Amino acid sequence: EYEKNYGVKIIRLPLKAFVSGRAVFKRGLLKVIKACNPDILYVHGNDTFTGMWALLNRKKYGCPLIMDSHMLEMASKNKFRKLYRWVYRTIFTPIIVKNKIQVIRTQDDPYVEKDLGIPLLQAPWISYGSDTMLFHPDQGCKKRFRTEQGISDDALIVVYAGKLIESKGGKLLAETFAKKFPVDREIVLAAVGNTSGDYGNEVEDIFQKSENRIIRFPTQKYQDLAYYFQIADLAVFPKQCSLSFYDVQACGLPVLSEDNNINIDRCSHQNGWTFRNGNMEDFREKIIEIANMDETEYKKVSENAYRYILDNYNYEDKAREYEAVIKAAYDDFKERIK
Repeated sequence: EYEKNYGVKIIRLPLKAFVSGRAVFKRGLLKVIKACNPDILYVHGNDTFTGMWALLNRKKYGCPLIMDSHMLEMASKNKFRKLYRWVYRTIFTPIIVKNKIQVIRTQDDPYVEKDLGIPLLQAPWISYGSDTMLFHPDQGCKKRFRTEQGISDDALIVVYAGKLIESKGGKLLAETFAKKFPVDREIVLAAVGNTSGDYGNEVEDIFQKSENRIIRFPTQKYQDLAYYFQIADLAVFPKQCSLSFYDVQACGLPVLSEDNNINIDRCSHQNGWTFRNGNMEDFREKIIEIANMDETEYKKVSENAYRYILDNYNYEDKAREYEAVIKAAYDDFKERIK
């Protein structure tokens, strides 16, 4: 459907395996790239096996190379990370530096420079944004949902959308909503995402026994997510951070998330709040404070969230920034092969 609507040709290659969460493709990747005769090769994830392969084979496909990085220092928890970083800095970073390859950081995080040794001059930060044509406030949608679900106009609807796994705080979320909140209004959690395994069963069991109302939805396609943000009053991210931040804010949703360096910066524009990392009591206290907020004060935070994205993280504007980096890499490559 995407190909039909947007004219994007997608070529899917078979995978051999996943190792440490990284895809290993079967043979034939270079042949496919050459057959496409690309003007530029954009590699999603400089620290993946494909990214490292692309660096080692950069002379074989005859076009400039650009990469991006989605890794955060807080998320780099693999037990072999010290060995991996040493190997990367020794073998791959010199290639990046020598060939002036740009590694676009999608998060304002020190990982790329501090742990991989890639200079910031070659690692511009261009954040992801939001498609504001798709993600935007919709009061009509919110009102219809409340009517369909029998939820009062006064209730506070909280949404979480994402994996309900340990690294994303699935159980922390469930336990935070296990006991009724001591406020005069109903608090409802819309939890959007699938669970799996023993950990997932524990999360679902806590949800089922909650003294607050929990409405469960399965994992959604990206283009369908706007609805689940438009029905809510607050979005929460119990652990780490998420690119969904930009989409929920575009829908006018204030955000409550853990106090890591990324989230503190994101919520520093009177558009959201943070709670102490892993602290369920502080998580609950912040939700209680938000539930007890004056309506005028809440609307101001909601408007700040919407304006923050519209003014700084609209997809159209971000696309121009990516295009500028890509064009510069293309022009530099052509100049060097003259």
